[in-house]
Amino acid sequence: MLLAVALAALAATPASGFYLPGVAPVDYEPGDPVSPNVNKLDSTKTQMPYDFYSLPWGECQPPNVKRVAENLGEVLRGDRIETSMYSFKMQVPEMCKIACRIPKLSGEDADAFRERVIEQYRVFMVLDNLPVAMAMARPVGEDGEMVKTYDRGYYLGFVGITTDGKKETTDHYINNHLKFNILYHQDTSSGKVRIVGFEVEPVSIAHEMSGSEWRGKDTVLSTCNAGGSVSPGNMWQVIKAGEDLIFTYDVSFEPSPIKWASRWDTYLLMTNDEIHWFSIINSTMIVFFLTGMVAMIILRTLHRDITQYNQLETQEEAQEETGWKLVHGDVFRPPSQFGMLCVHAGSGIQIIVMAMVTLIFACLGFLSPANRGGLMTALVMLFVFSGSFAGYFSSRLYKYFKGTEWKTNTLLTAFLVPGVIFTIFSVLNTMLWVKQSSGAIPFGTFVAIIFLWFGISIPLVFLGSYAGFKKDAMTDPVRTNKIPRQVPEQEWYFKPAVNILVGGILPFCAIFIELFFIMTSLWLHQFYYIFGFLLLVFIILSITCAEISIVLCYFQLCAEDYHWWWRAYLNSGSSAVYVFLYSIFYYATKLDIMDGVATALYFGYMLMISYVFFLFTGSVGFYSCLTFVRKIYAAVKLD
Repeated sequence: MLLAVALAALAATPASGFYLPGVAPVDYEPGDPVSPNVNKLDSTKTQMPYDFYSLPWGECQPPNVKRVAENLGEVLRGDRIETSMYSFKMQVPEMCKIACRIPKLSGEDADAFRERVIEQYRVFMVLDNLPVAMAMARPVGEDGEMVKTYDRGYYLGFVGITTDGKKETTDHYINNHLKFNILYHQDTSSGKVRIVGFEVEPVSIAHEMSGSEWRGKDTVLSTCNAGGSVSPGNMWQVIKAGEDLIFTYDVSFEPSPIKWASRWDTYLLMTNDEIHWFSIINSTMIVFFLTGMVAMIILRTLHRDITQYNQLETQEEAQEETGWKLVHGDVFRPPSQFGMLCVHAGSGIQIIVMAMVTLIFACLGFLSPANRGGLMTALVMLFVFSGSFAGYFSSRLYKYFKGTEWKTNTLLTAFLVPGVIFTIFSVLNTMLWVKQSSGAIPFGTFVAIIFLWFGISIPLVFLGSYAGFKKDAMTDPVRTNKIPRQVPEQEWYFKPAVNILVGGILPFCAIFIELFFIMTSLWLHQFYYIFGFLLLVFIILSITCAEISIVLCYFQLCAEDYHWWWRAYLNSGSSAVYVFLYSIFYYATKLDIMDGVATALYFGYMLMISYVFFLFTGSVGFYSCLTFVRKIYAAVKLD
């Protein structure tokens, strides 16, 4: 359930041109009202979203602000979509239209605006389910062809430095004039139009009235010429106590050949140029090559070992033999703390099911970016309803180890992993609540999440656990000796710490390029929406975790060390350590967070993501090793 809050970072994604369920197209006729909504204020400097009307807008705040109904995913992301002070009419351009005025800004209110400007907050708006964005051009390809891309939202204001030749003065300015450009596609048969783009260019203008009396939206501004356009060369609007802030806007309508089904394509080009698609494909091929080589080596070596063991004819030959066959009487001895291993293995299966089903639905087009919050909602609900898998696999493994406290095992499966995430999440949510951020989930949503956990997930865990205990326990292919065999002294490179740290390198290498894009989308307001490629990386990661765990388990058994159970889980699960270390590197090189609470939020969420990644990769490695060990010992003739 709450693990999905963390895993949402690992499932951000690139799209194609059509969507299945999502938002139905809206047809407009000339003159129809078109009302944009404000969403939130957000900044990469603080990573804390705020409600748009958390600022002291005064008379600019509509008297009856209506909030658009939000789904669970939107609330968890901090979206707060509300009506705005702007209103348009389809295909009716407006120039220098007055939206509202904040008269005689107070010192306290000026400080509030200045603080948000210093923190580089952006305003996010929505029109016909499209986010507002600033249009820009970037070169693509070897010929440097310029392609339009979007940068989400627009800056609330900016900091300017002026000098009179003797000293420098720092002033803070607000973008109080917005130049909206609405792209539309017209149906030639019906004449109706659909909105396919929502662009904005923010400008700061120190507006002046022609007279001394404010007459609302009928006021004539001397900073607008007869044609209605803004006069050039005006001073910027400074944020200062006692100043009037007059907000104006232009709106233009531009026909576009882009069809409604493809209107998100331009938004999805907002990727970082530091890593090109060629690098991603090249990395994928390298990982495939390495995993193929590892698989071939293991299969050839194992075939030789099994053939050699089965051809031993005398007892003397058997006594002289070394290798993994010698530990057959201890290899299936239950490990210490096997109850915790069962809990983590079961929870890992729950995460695997959630991630896999989410990616399949996303690849089929069910989770388009037009369906705001759909991805997060899907993750939460799929995790809740995958609780039965956690209970089933945990209880099956617990029964295999001949555990007797099945109720305790089931309770730990239902509470331990979600409880750890819930605790971290609650602490971070409290920080957001103290900061009065819209990222803090409301009390009602908090209660709903607890209900999903206690009312649905936990009963499903118990149901799955009951089904698992009703099944017959798995039988070992060989008998376990009553007296444990002594493990010989191991070389340094077979030490647990060395093996575990080495085991996590290859899985991390399989995903670190993808991880860069995911973290860019999560922390830098970028869209990243390639579900197909994410599914491919998911498969590559699973294969890599399985193979590296099997290889290290095989070497461990050849060294006559039969304590492989926890090592199988940790060998691939240690890749989560590298994910967290990479998050530290990313924080130091890519982010410019200027707030202590924001830093705590960043590392808190990355800790949750790393923990979820540990459960996922560890479970893949563990069950792969379990299958591998059972197969090889079943294939050897034993006296």
